[in-house]
Amino acid sequence: MNRVYRANWRRAVQTSDILDQLIPFLEKLPKEHRFAVEIRNSDWLDAQFACVLRDCRVALVLQDQGWMPRPTELSFDPITADWTYIRWLGDRKGIERITKTWDKVVVDRTNEMSGWVDVCYETVRRGVKVFGYANNHYAGYAPATIQQFRDLWYAKGLPELGRSQRKGEETTLFDL
Repeated sequence: MNRVYRANWRRAVQTSDILDQLIPFLEKLPKEHRFAVEIRNSDWLDAQFACVLRDCRVALVLQDQGWMPRPTELSFDPITADWTYIRWLGDRKGIERITKTWDKVVVDRTNEMSGWVDVCYETVRRGVKVFGYANNHYAGYAPATIQQFRDLWYAKGLPELGRSQRKGEETTLFDL
């Protein structure tokens, strides 16, 4: 069962303010489950934050939103666990000015997705499992976003994308 816990750190000014609250919480998490932390303030995204997550074996959520840096723009390694979680979120307000029906692509994300293919390939090569999720607000139609990723993957001549064969394990788009 997946659970989402949300914290509101709007009053926190520095990464250390967040970590003072986050570390005790992370230390209490059950070790038999996977957890990820998503932040949406680029000022808090630094090597110290990543190190804390790595020490606790918690994945840093990688995301594609206008104000957040992509993994290739970071000065530290954003992979903090033996798996990672990607969210292709897009610009909710911007895309809703274009459409409110989610049945077709309305924003061309080819360049961004090509970069994500490279990030995912390098991550998988490290032995890290990748879970990727697309939001309709990313390009207009989440299933097409996933298909575009897969098409770009194969266009680059990368290995066959497989499916997990272990019973009870969640299948990902990136299992090799």
